[in-house]
Amino acid sequence: MTDAVSMLRQEGTAGAARALVLPVAIVAIIVMMVLPIPPLLLDIFFVVNIVVALAVLLVSINTFRPLEFSSFPTVLLFATMLRLALNIASTRVVLVEGHKGTDAAGKVIESFGHFVIGGNYVVGFIVFIVLIIINMVVIVKGTGRVSEVSARFTLDAMPGKQMAIDADLNAGLITPEQAKQRRAEVTQESDFYGSMDGATKFVKGDAVAGLLIVGINIFGGLIIGMAQHGLGFSQAAKTYLTLTIGDGLVAQIPALLLSIAAAVIVTRDSGGNDLTEQVLRQIGNRKAWYAVAAILALIGVVPGMPNLFFLAAAALAFAFAHYGTASSSGAKDGEDAADAATDDDASKDEDRLTVDDVSNSTPLLLEVGYGLIPLIEDEGKSALVARITGIRKNVSRDVGFIVPPVRIRDNLAFQPSTYRITVAGVVLAEDMVIPGKLLAIQSGRSNLVIPGEQVKDPTFGFDAVWIDPSEKSRALAADYTVVDPSTVIATHMHHLLGLHAADLLGQDDVQLLLDHVAKSAPHLVSGLVPKSLSLSQLTHVLKSLVAEQVPITDLRRILEALAGSKSREADEMVDICRIALAPMIVQRVSSPKEPLSVITLDSGLEQLIIQNGRQGSGFTIEPGLARKLVESFQEQSTALAEQGKTLVVVTAPILRRELAALVRQGVPDGLVLSVREIPENKRINVVAVIGGTA
Repeated sequence: MTDAVSMLRQEGTAGAARALVLPVAIVAIIVMMVLPIPPLLLDIFFVVNIVVALAVLLVSINTFRPLEFSSFPTVLLFATMLRLALNIASTRVVLVEGHKGTDAAGKVIESFGHFVIGGNYVVGFIVFIVLIIINMVVIVKGTGRVSEVSARFTLDAMPGKQMAIDADLNAGLITPEQAKQRRAEVTQESDFYGSMDGATKFVKGDAVAGLLIVGINIFGGLIIGMAQHGLGFSQAAKTYLTLTIGDGLVAQIPALLLSIAAAVIVTRDSGGNDLTEQVLRQIGNRKAWYAVAAILALIGVVPGMPNLFFLAAAALAFAFAHYGTASSSGAKDGEDAADAATDDDASKDEDRLTVDDVSNSTPLLLEVGYGLIPLIEDEGKSALVARITGIRKNVSRDVGFIVPPVRIRDNLAFQPSTYRITVAGVVLAEDMVIPGKLLAIQSGRSNLVIPGEQVKDPTFGFDAVWIDPSEKSRALAADYTVVDPSTVIATHMHHLLGLHAADLLGQDDVQLLLDHVAKSAPHLVSGLVPKSLSLSQLTHVLKSLVAEQVPITDLRRILEALAGSKSREADEMVDICRIALAPMIVQRVSSPKEPLSVITLDSGLEQLIIQNGRQGSGFTIEPGLARKLVESFQEQSTALAEQGKTLVVVTAPILRRELAALVRQGVPDGLVLSVREIPENKRINVVAVIGGTA
């Protein structure tokens, strides 16, 4: 117990000590600006300044992602303030004590001054000015521009990243905790690059201040040395130029290091790679270095050139291309360094198992055989990827929620022309298309037989034939519908998404929709969910509506209908919502001016079904009768399809759900309405009565 208390006290003391580091450092910086500093302390602080700059540069190089050094803008601010405080302190010492000799401001300034000047004041001064110009014009200016552009693009991309996170969350690719973490990372990234845009101004201002301080020290030192201390011009120039250039150099070297560190931070990618390995791997391209060796060898044989140097450089380039890349990456001849690194990573991770390896996190998946890969890579107007993107947007508008992205990948286990569509982890379709040919779908008016491979249309099962492109005109003249392979796959995907969109709707999607409605109707949302209706109950209702191909685009009307309902039974709430959405449901299959063509059941048949269904424990339809009804629905659907109409069945409210289930078995896109769901002002045209006469 005593040991535990002692450890807690030690940890508390250490934490308090760490908390005092920055306040003490700030106070020390302010003290250096105001009070005179002895030369010995100046030497110590100059060395500390160089150490800090080196540490910041090396940390910037060795971080895998810029956000791992998110405190860089603050560190840069403190380092800049430390350097400016040292400039002020050293300027005071140089101007006050400079007449005593070049060692008056400490050994560090004197050593750096003698090192650069080297006995020639003019050359030393020019070298120092060139160093400042390089820092200001090249590094600082470039870093500032990159930071400005990065901040602008990061802020512009922030809404898109947030939407991508919401889409992944809605699709079930990530958990709410992961979504929260990714949103925090996006916010942190925007804050970081915004801070970096401002932090580069510190570096630029520091460079300008360093140049001004050098000028002040030179002219001020000459005036003070000659006017106050009686030094000759030569002696004053020797003393004060040495001190000024040494002071400026010992300050500009850390400034240059910090400028490079800032440039490294803002110019590196955020892929989480080691910078050194990434640069060496990417720059070690065999083909490039072979070309470098050849060019150097050509220059080396030109008369008048320093042939020995160029030929030696060519030999080194050839050796690097032939041996260096292969030995550093462990790749075989003919493989590049990137492939070798990938293989190494794969060999290291082959025994590791994660949740992603055993879970299905892709709600929408399109797999294709290797023969269909050109359809994915095609960048023309018929590109499969572009078509699927448009389909996803259309389906999202139709159903009323954001459909998750479709993942497309090749599967070498497939036949070359095979494709497979998976929705919510369930394989819904697997078929074949023939690249380079066209699918001619036969209509009821088509009598001409076109040569080709006879198949069924993958989407609707119509008779079709794969034909050569040269037969397209002939097929069109014979009333065939002619489509390319991309259109076949895209149409199939569109049809399946429309039928199974309910499998893609989850609670996170519903919450996203509620948040959107809450912006215009906050009291409606807050008064209904979760006070009188839970999120899971609402999700069940909406999934049922989408499963019955009822769009939930007007969520406000749905919520108002639920708010006015006293029942909380799921089926009854669905019926209430359907009645509220009746005009939207009917307008999908009938224009306002034309009557609604419907199929009905004979009244006697309806009563028989109701009576027989009520005799059991649940409401069911006798299997034999159900089979006959499905066949009748299919026959009527075929007849209506020739007229360009959709099967619409009208029945009693008590039978709607059971008949809807039967209709979906034979006619997936058929519509079943109860008599209560038909608007009062809508005209009805009964085209057939099953079990009776029209």
